[in-house]
Amino acid sequence: MNYSPNTVRTSWLSPLGPMTFAASEKGLCGVWFDGQRHEPDLNQWPLVPLESHPVLVQTRDALVAYFAGTSARFDVPLDLGGGTPFQQAVWQALLQIPAGATTSYRALSQHIGRPKAVRAVGAAIGRNPISVVVPCHRVVGSSGDLTGYAGGVERKAWLLQRENAPLATQPHVSHKTRKTQ
Repeated sequence: MNYSPNTVRTSWLSPLGPMTFAASEKGLCGVWFDGQRHEPDLNQWPLVPLESHPVLVQTRDALVAYFAGTSARFDVPLDLGGGTPFQQAVWQALLQIPAGATTSYRALSQHIGRPKAVRAVGAAIGRNPISVVVPCHRVVGSSGDLTGYAGGVERKAWLLQRENAPLATQPHVSHKTRKTQ
């Protein structure tokens, strides 16, 4: 991931634990739960007071409303330029999944015109730098399993339940691991 040298960060305590927000001159470029997989070295950016950056304030306000259940809209300017063109295409497709809906990795790969790239789509989703706002939690396995979430599958389940997303009667949180080549 390539981030602007002018990126700044701040911390915020969400109902699901501590989070870090990062913003560049173009917009929000990161939202991570503490300890999230694929989290960059956050110390590369200066820590600023949340109130010192308008995008960080907008992000906090939108997430407060989201976690309170009063809004699922994120009208925050985004900077997704740190990803590859393929990753950016996947992340843009994630933004089209409405709150309360889910899709599968396979369906998302078909949506972006790359039906055979299911694993690559999954990898791009796993590297989504803007958790919750770019809703990678809305992608589930073809069988409905809550497979994979860089912030933890328990958080994924919580987010989907908060959105009243249709889940199996007894949602199964999969802890399957795949061999990497």
